[in-house]
Amino acid sequence: MRSFDFAGGTAVVTGAAGGIGEALAYALARRGSHLVLLDRDAARLDTVVAAVRATHPDLAVDPWVVDLADAAATARTAVEIGRRHPRIRLLVNNAGVALGGRFDQVTVEEFGWVVDVNFRAVVQLTHTLLPALRAEPGAHLVNVSSLFGLIAPAGQAAYAASKFAVRGFTEALRHELADDGIGVTCVHPGGIRTRIAADARVGSGVAIEEYEQGLRQFEKLLTIPPARAAEVILRGVARRRGRVLVGWSARVPDLLARVAPASYGRVLARGVRRRAAPARPDVPAAESTAPAPGVPAQRRASRSAGDQVEETA
Repeated sequence: MRSFDFAGGTAVVTGAAGGIGEALAYALARRGSHLVLLDRDAARLDTVVAAVRATHPDLAVDPWVVDLADAAATARTAVEIGRRHPRIRLLVNNAGVALGGRFDQVTVEEFGWVVDVNFRAVVQLTHTLLPALRAEPGAHLVNVSSLFGLIAPAGQAAYAASKFAVRGFTEALRHELADDGIGVTCVHPGGIRTRIAADARVGSGVAIEEYEQGLRQFEKLLTIPPARAAEVILRGVARRRGRVLVGWSARVPDLLARVAPASYGRVLARGVRRRAAPARPDVPAAESTAPAPGVPAQRRASRSAGDQVEETA
């Protein structure tokens, strides 16, 4: 399959009002892609659209405000995008939400909200826009999974379930669409500095003190700028990579899951105990591989590797 050509094609990006999605919008514009941008936050989306139009007046930018948790609204939006843009060169299903709490601390409705946004909407948009991808020679599909599409720590049943589902769905499509000449990439970001933790919902059974403590710990682990993550993702697209891991905080857990697929939870549990133990004044606090309680967490990378961004096939 030849290298992906960004210039002149139409790229659809969900979750484009912030984080990785916003960074992807700017990076795609620099590469000459016309943009179709989706997000539920109208004000932030307007800011992104204005910035792209100001710096790239020659590009078409088509914004859509939609809550992907609403299946009917997502269906209407997808159909209309397909009608307005019958040829799509790149579809990036990036939008995602998180939910803090163990399985017994969240309701079925809260669990379903995560699955709706993170997985059902991905399936829905891909299914509706697949004819537009098939109509564009050399098209490509990107689905953003997560570090928690590689490992599934305690406290992340909903998020991990949705992101493992994205991974499986994407891998199947990679095989199904090969004969159509459509490239397919599954992305597993590590500790990216986005608002997903701050914007996460809290399970009905989670104590607010537990959530706030976990949030403070988790935000310390977010070291990779979204712009760097976007560049790694698009480099993977250009090279038609089937899988992209962003950061050592994704690479290390990927290796751990391969080496100890049934027992890596013990490593995470030890990390939790180390985090909880008071540090002696003469001993530096140990780096923890454990997720922060009550919020969707990434694994902690080493101090020297925390800002590195890696790509693998």
